[in-house]
Amino acid sequence: MSALELADIIGIVSFALSGFLIAVHYKLDILGVFISSFLTALGGGMVRDVISNKTPYIFTHTTPIILVVVTILLSFIFKLHNINNLEGKTAFIVSDAIGLASFSITGSLVAIDNEFNFLGVLILAFLTAVGGGTTRDILINNVPFILVSEFYATVSIIVGLITYILHLFDLISILSLTIVFIFGTSLRLLAFYKKWNLPKL
Repeated sequence: MSALELADIIGIVSFALSGFLIAVHYKLDILGVFISSFLTALGGGMVRDVISNKTPYIFTHTTPIILVVVTILLSFIFKLHNINNLEGKTAFIVSDAIGLASFSITGSLVAIDNEFNFLGVLILAFLTAVGGGTTRDILINNVPFILVSEFYATVSIIVGLITYILHLFDLISILSLTIVFIFGTSLRLLAFYKKWNLPKL
């Protein structure tokens, strides 16, 4: 399994879970829960593939769909829809942070494979990481997470930057990307709990 495939699987499962949690938080019906999970988990990847001039991966492979469905079913089995607000908030932040870091890496790797320049790598990392969640938030009439959350989209750009630097020095490997993934996830969680914010005008 390649680094791209592994990061994609982790991102899909994590974002499917965060989509599930936010859907039950807003008391959506069962169809709404599935739509929220699918959009969050697969929306960013579709944007990534379209920009890369490829047929979206989910239209040619069943693995992403199976991962989302299994994640939703397991969430129901383990009664994650019954957790209280505090636990739900923690579970959502952790799963979202993992998905953010994972999809930032996949966006960067796809951009590098397509020989995008520095700016292209950063933009694709950003769009892959936040595309699904933003679409979900708009659909449920909520302010997109990237506009109100502390140091959220910035993490995806930093992860994209580090991945691009690793590429320049030919240091991309499972080990190096695992370190980047842990760093990106930890940075997002630290930023949330420390309430870090970018300067405001």
